[in-house]
Amino acid sequence: MTGGQGDPRVQELRGAVARLRRQLAVLPGELPDRAAADDELAALDAMVSHGLPEVPRLRRSLLLIAGAVGSVSALSPALAELREGIDRFGGLPRPW
Repeated sequence: MTGGQGDPRVQELRGAVARLRRQLAVLPGELPDRAAADDELAALDAMVSHGLPEVPRLRRSLLLIAGAVGSVSALSPALAELREGIDRFGGLPRPW
């Protein structure tokens, strides 16, 4: 990782992480994988707080979070915003 505090992508991604964390925190009812989502969002926040994160690690975090909360329609907009924030760091690799 390299320094990225002035990078607008970092700030946008941190905002998306914070919004999803807040929405997850106030979500009523049981969510079996809530702890896994919380843990991965915390790790993602730490990653982007310390500079430019590695794109493969961002994508792995997104998959884990989507797997944990993906079926909760109330979180869909915040999850989409998180995905868009991660996409700003680089598109999906092209198939050979």
